[in-house]
Order: sequence, then structure tokens, then C-alpha cells
Amino acid sequence: MTESEFRASFPPLIRDFARYKDVVQGCSKKTVSEYLLDLRTFCRWLVASRASLPTEGEEFEAADLTGLDTDFFARVSTGEVYDFLSYVRNGRDNETRSMARKLSAIKQFYKFCTSRQHLFENNPAGDIETPKLKKSLPKYLSVEESLDLLNAVNGDAESKNRERDYCILTLFLNCGIRLSELAGISLPDLDKELRSMRVTGKGAKERIVYLNDACRAAIAAYLPVRMQTPAKKKGESALFLSGQGNRISVKTVQWMVKKYLGEAGLEYKNYSTHKLRHTAATLMYQSGEVDIRVLKDILGHEQLNTTQIYTHVSNEHMEQAMQNNPLSGVRPKKAEKLPDIKEDSEDGD
Repeated sequence: MTESEFRASFPPLIRDFARYKDVVQGCSKKTVSEYLLDLRTFCRWLVASRASLPTEGEEFEAADLTGLDTDFFARVSTGEVYDFLSYVRNGRDNETRSMARKLSAIKQFYKFCTSRQHLFENNPAGDIETPKLKKSLPKYLSVEESLDLLNAVNGDAESKNRERDYCILTLFLNCGIRLSELAGISLPDLDKELRSMRVTGKGAKERIVYLNDACRAAIAAYLPVRMQTPAKKKGESALFLSGQGNRISVKTVQWMVKKYLGEAGLEYKNYSTHKLRHTAATLMYQSGEVDIRVLKDILGHEQLNTTQIYTHVSNEHMEQAMQNNPLSGVRPKKAEKLPDIKEDSEDGD
């Protein structure tokens, strides 16, 4: 199904909402598609539950939504939204994050209908609290693991894209850019002296990313290869090209990262391209040389609290903090020396 066919399967009001997110708010295609998928599930459930039809199976998935009009959405109650959230949690085993995303889609849709289009006054999801998400520390590679990953590319003598892939990984690990931002870089976005580059982040917002020596060296090594690579489309300005000469896709980058994580012996940790962004942010902050507000701008975050997940400290820092306690040297009278701590043997003896 093409993008146009996909959107044509929605009622006119939701198509208008998607167009607003596209054109006015500048949301990415991925973000808009996620909104549409969540709203499709919501609409299917509304149709089925109101008609006492099954809320799963082929009939549910094949429901025709194109005829749903403004009155259909105006009649949605807060109770129905709650029932829908209960359905996706208990009937579809959605985790809290998925539930929160679906509720966000409904909230955004009704905000568009009420505040932007003024079609009706009531936002049935307006006062519903977003489910609390479990706060977890970002996963990231250590310095040693990052070097192993880069060395895995350097050691791949058979690769035709070694310079390209090394450059991509270097930018991820040093600049903390997003996957979509990397794929969108074009040659004119690079400063002539390779001191900075322009990237387009969420909401079509541009920012300047400054390049350190590692990035400059990686780009300088790759550019001659890039300029000799035939592009499929005349005048193609993408910095990174696929083997077919097209702008590199996010899936190709994901596949490449997964490949070299495996060759570096890191596949068991379930790292991803986004974990490389976490790595850059964490290593910059833990170096002690980067202020959290500067890191916010580097990563292109809207809010400072988004960046604050990187203020976690390493185990080594916590251990050192404990040792620095002025009471750490106090011993009981009979303890002349610390006991030896021995690891248990594998056979349990």
C-alpha cells in the first residue's frame, strides 16, 4: 500500500489532521504515520464497540473508516476513551509507553478539531492524565566498546563501504545526531573547512553541529570515495549514498550498525543506532567538560528535562563518591584491616 492509499483509507477529518501535522507543524512522516496508526485502532474500536462487534480478527481489521463524519467524532465521550485504553492494555497487551502514545494521538487529534478547526467544543481526552512512564537510564557504549565498534569497521577489508560506514559511526558516537538527521545530511550542509554541519531535526528545525577532529578526519577520508560514487539520480547531493547510488535509507544504516555491533561482539546487549546517540551524550557529559544546557543544544532537545536523563553517573563515579566520604576511614576497634573479598568459584565451593 502506497502512502497516498494508506491515507485515503481514513475519514476526511483525520486526513485533514495528518495534513496539518505535515504542513503546519512540520512533523516527520514517521511521526504522522504513528498518529494515523493509533487513530485507526481507536476508530476501529469505536465502530466495533458501538455496534457490539468483535474487537479483534479479520472483520475488525477490515473495518471501513472512510465514511466516519464529524458527528461520529463529536459523540465520543471521555468514558469511551477510558474504555479504549483499557482495551489496548488488557486486550492487546500494550505496555504503558504504547498506551501513552495512543492517548497522545487522541489528544492531539481532538485539540486539532476543537482549537484549530473549531468543529466542536468538547475534547474527551483533554483531562485524562497520561500514564506514568517508567524512568530508566539510557543504555550506552563505554569508551572501550565504542573503540571496538570503530575497529570492527576498520578491520573489514572486504567492505566496499568501509570509509562511509566508519564516517557514519564516528558522527553518531561524537555528535549524538538522530538517525533521521544523519540520513538527511547533504553535501552543501558541510562547512567548507569541515568545522560544522547543518542538520534538520524534529519539526523541521535546523541546527548547527560542530565537528571535532575525529569527525573531520572521518569525513575527509570519506569524501573522495563519495565523490567517485556514481549517484543514481543526477544531481544527488546526499552525503551518504547506498550501494545503488540513492540517498542512504534509515533501514540501511540500522542494518549496518547491527552488523558491526555483531562483529564487535556487542550484539548480545541489544544496542541500536539510538543507543549510539545516547553514547555520545553520556560520554560528553561524563567527561565533566560539557554543561547540561550546552548538551541540550547539541542534541537538539526542546526541553532541558529531556536532556537530564544523561546526568546519571557511572558506577565508578558513585564508588569514588563513597570513598570520598570523610567517614570512610573509620573502623571498629577490632577491625585492624579490611577482609579480603574473594569471588565464588564456578563450582560453588
